[in-house]
Amino acid sequence: MSRLVGTVARGIRTPIIRIGDDIAKITVDSVIAASINENFSIRDKDVIAVTESVVARAQGNYASVDQIAADVKAKFGDEPLGVIFPILSRNRFAICLKGIALGSKKVVLMLSYPSDEVGNHLVDLDELDEKGINPWTDELTEESYRNLFGSQHHSFTGIDYIEYYKELITDAGCEVEVILANDCRNILKYTTNVLNCDIHARARTKRLLRESGAKIVLGLDDILTAPVNGSGYNEKYGLLGSNKANEECVKLFPRDCMQVVEEIQQDILTRTGKRVEVMIYGDGAFKDPVGKIWELADPVVSPAFTAGLKGQPNEVKLKYLADNDFADLKGEELKIAITNYIRNKNNDLTGDMVSQGTTPRHLTDLIGSLCDLTSGSGDKGTPVVHIQGYFDNYTTNNI
Repeated sequence: MSRLVGTVARGIRTPIIRIGDDIAKITVDSVIAASINENFSIRDKDVIAVTESVVARAQGNYASVDQIAADVKAKFGDEPLGVIFPILSRNRFAICLKGIALGSKKVVLMLSYPSDEVGNHLVDLDELDEKGINPWTDELTEESYRNLFGSQHHSFTGIDYIEYYKELITDAGCEVEVILANDCRNILKYTTNVLNCDIHARARTKRLLRESGAKIVLGLDDILTAPVNGSGYNEKYGLLGSNKANEECVKLFPRDCMQVVEEIQQDILTRTGKRVEVMIYGDGAFKDPVGKIWELADPVVSPAFTAGLKGQPNEVKLKYLADNDFADLKGEELKIAITNYIRNKNNDLTGDMVSQGTTPRHLTDLIGSLCDLTSGSGDKGTPVVHIQGYFDNYTTNNI
C-alpha cells in the first residue's frame, strides 16, 4: 500500500518533570506508552525531541538572584555597569536584571530601539519617521524619549518596559540611568565596564567594545559559567537561554545535553529495535507577522542532537519540475517522471535552479521550530515531540 501521509508531529504527554527525575527514561517510557495507546509504530529515522525546559528542570539547573548578583559583583566590582541591549521580557530577562542590579551600585541601562533583538518594540518605526529620528545614529535619553513618544506599552503584554526595568533596578537598591541607542560604543561615554545582553550578535558587540577601549566586557554568556554559592550553571551559555522560575530564581539553559540524547537513542534501540534521531530543542526560529517578534530568544534552537540530524535538507521543488522540466506531462506519466528525477537527484543541490525556494536551514533549526509550535509554551503538557516521515519525500511509499 502506498503511503498517503507525509510528516506527522505528535505532542507526547509526560508526567510533570521534577528536579532529580530521569528525563531520558521518562521520555522513552512516554513515547512507547503513547505509541501503544494511540496505535502508531516507532520507525527508523523517527525524531524524538525534548524541550530544553524539562531537561534543565530535571537537572536542577537553577540560580537565584543573589547568586547572579554575587557573580556580577565578583566580575565587575563597584564601578558603574553598562547593561546594554537586553531583550524586553518578563520571562527571559527581568529576573536576570534583578540579580544584576543587586550586584551593582549603578546601572546604565542602554536599550536598542525601535525594538530589541528579537522584535519587541519600544516605539513604532513610523513614529520615528514622523519625529525625524534616525535609530542608527541618534542617541535618546529617557527624558527625550518620553518627550517624543510618551509612555509606550508592549502590544502583547501591556508593559511599559522602560518603567518596568527601572523599577526592578531601583527596587534592588541600585541607581539607574536609561538611554536608547543602537551603537554599542555609545555606552562608553558613561562607563567602561559593560555587560552586553544581546544574544545572536554578542560576539561582534564584545569585539567592538574591546576595540574601542572598554575596560571590562562580558556577556550574559559569561555570567554563571560555573557554580556560584551552590548555583546551577552553564559553562557555554551562562545566563543565555534562562527563563523565570519564580520572582527570585531563574532556570538556566540545560547542560550535558549530548548524554541525554544519546541515552534516549540507545534506550529506544534496545526496547524497540528502531534507530531514531533525538534532539533537545528550545525556541523555534520564526517571525510573528503581527507583533514582529522573532521567537528565537535562546542562544541556539538545539543545544544537542544525534548525528543523523546534522546538515541541511537536500530537496527539489516539485512545482518547479511540474512547471518547467515536465510541463508537457500529466497524470501517471508526470508522477513517474518526477519520482525518477527525485531518485536520481544530485547529493548536493546548492545553487541548482531546481532547489530554488526550498529552505536552506539546518535540520535542527527546522525541526526545532516544528517542535516548538507543536508543544507550545503553555498548558498542553507535551514537552516531548515524536515526528515521523520528516526524511521522506514524494518517492517514499513504504508504510
